[in-house]
Amino acid sequence: MSEALSLHYSLTPLSQHIGAEIHGIDFSQPLDQPAIEFINKAWHDHLVLVVRNQKLSQADLLRVTSYFGEIGHLHRPPKYFPPGFSSILPDIMLISNIRENGEPIGALPDGEMMFHHDMIHAEVPHKGTMLYSVEIPSQGGDTLFANGYAAYDSLDASMKAQLEGRKALHHYNYGSTVKGDGKGTEAFGEAMHPVFRTHDVTGRKAVYVNRLMTVGIVDMPQDESDALLNAVYDHAEKPEFIYAHQWQVGDILLWDNRCSSHARTDFPDSERRLMLRTTIKGDARPV
Repeated sequence: MSEALSLHYSLTPLSQHIGAEIHGIDFSQPLDQPAIEFINKAWHDHLVLVVRNQKLSQADLLRVTSYFGEIGHLHRPPKYFPPGFSSILPDIMLISNIRENGEPIGALPDGEMMFHHDMIHAEVPHKGTMLYSVEIPSQGGDTLFANGYAAYDSLDASMKAQLEGRKALHHYNYGSTVKGDGKGTEAFGEAMHPVFRTHDVTGRKAVYVNRLMTVGIVDMPQDESDALLNAVYDHAEKPEFIYAHQWQVGDILLWDNRCSSHARTDFPDSERRLMLRTTIKGDARPV
């Protein structure tokens, strides 16, 4: 990072293990290459980036997402648009509890959501997710982020030995927020990935199983798998590994799905919540 950049931008860590807020960046304006390199390094160092007080068009959001890699293609056009939106650009997803004719206009509308890694049930999961807050409730709806590196590094040695080199199976029903809640529709497929994933940029290992989407450890009896996985979940979700983000309108959040998991707290279903979501394609299958 150049001296000029260090004077222009600054970082504030948000917790001991995960998260940093960037100051001095206006994402409504295109960034030059040194700035893009700065935010990518910050992303790899801190896993979760927060930039507040942004006013972005949909095109701005897609441009910012592209700074971190190829944009993921997951868009399903909503049947109805929120007030102020005449359309939604491809590759942007609505996360919202706003309803028209009794139906949510977006995905994952209500309540809490268990810890998970986005797209872990795909053969090549998307490596990053970005959320831009448009409307938020007066309380709740916080997003919790857990550092998978810290969880791996501090995992009990005997448990780590039992799981090293193993793979786990992952499955997800779209719309489900708690495992076994019966919500959503069947996912497009299932995928097996290492229990401990090696990050393709940093080379560090992280816990890569989660409470919502992981079905079990491959070639292990289900009761033994359940016991081990529940112990890993309890460890990975310890408060010391977590940053809890309380949303403000105009927040941009970017997180790394390769080395962090995230969850959502409950919020009043009588209050509106609207987020614009984009993702960043993965470069290769997890190893």
